[in-house]
Amino acid sequence: MNKEDIRIKHVIVHILDSTIGMPVLSDTELEYGSEVAEFLKEHIAKIASGDDAKECRFYKEQSEVYRMLDSYADENFVEISKDIATILYEIMNSNIDIPAADLMVVRFREGEDEYLAFLKMNYKSLYTHRTMALEDGEGNSNEIIRHKSILPSESQRLTEAAIIRLDDLALRVIEKKYEVNGEKTDYFSFLFLKCNAHLSHKSKLSIVSRAVENIQKEGFDETERFEKQMRAKSIIQEEIQENGGFVVEELAEKIFDEQPELKTAFQDKMEKYNMVKEEIQPRSENTVRKYQSQHLYTDTGIEIKIPMEQYKNPRCVEFITNSDGTVSVLIKNIEHLEAKI
Repeated sequence: MNKEDIRIKHVIVHILDSTIGMPVLSDTELEYGSEVAEFLKEHIAKIASGDDAKECRFYKEQSEVYRMLDSYADENFVEISKDIATILYEIMNSNIDIPAADLMVVRFREGEDEYLAFLKMNYKSLYTHRTMALEDGEGNSNEIIRHKSILPSESQRLTEAAIIRLDDLALRVIEKKYEVNGEKTDYFSFLFLKCNAHLSHKSKLSIVSRAVENIQKEGFDETERFEKQMRAKSIIQEEIQENGGFVVEELAEKIFDEQPELKTAFQDKMEKYNMVKEEIQPRSENTVRKYQSQHLYTDTGIEIKIPMEQYKNPRCVEFITNSDGTVSVLIKNIEHLEAKI
């Protein structure tokens, strides 16, 4: 979703501060200017294009939110937003670990599609100044106070939000687990929206990477493992760069091409997540950044960061296994070397 293509139509803000003891619901839409519109577009675009979001579907028979949105009309925007905010507040008020927030409900259009966004703006505490008139009226007193209801900036990522396409009520959800009845729970999808949540692309990529690493730890000695892990990371990076992603089953063929028993062990791990034939297509630069370079750490405290293109070029880097089992890293053809303090 392109930020420049988002057209904001309606916005309302509800204050969900559990320390107050009741929600402060707005009876009117927010009057906003270009700065607030840019603020909202930035957050919506981050959610829509990031790899943290989960593709979800409502449990139609169980979800109150679904029943409200199933008959949604813009003329009822304010009342529906108030009812939805009330549901969320009741969950928050019953579980003290869930942070207080403002809920911004945004009605917008992108391209030919119509959407609603629920943006939960968790409060953060920051210090600011305050000027007070002296009692005698003869001057001012400047103070530093702690403001406890600051909203996230547009550069920050929200931890709980949903974007809902109105034609089919498909959702993209980001969320964070909080303690509910003594157990860490995805309350935003499970209790509030009541929808099924598939793993995000970021989570799936992390699961694949950890599984590859664990299988290689079990299957190779220390020297071999070092080389195999670097090769595996290079293969993942190449698949993402050239194809935009990979199918897990096909990736296993490339990484474990000469170790059928390790490939079987890897696929067994993927079977537990029902991911053997899963297609993983990360879109965010932040998600794939760690695959763009090799990070090496020696037992002597040396750290080396090698861009993946240089790692793949034998004219730039060479790894030499010595007769005593140690490894040497030869960095070649350096035209300019610079030291930074």
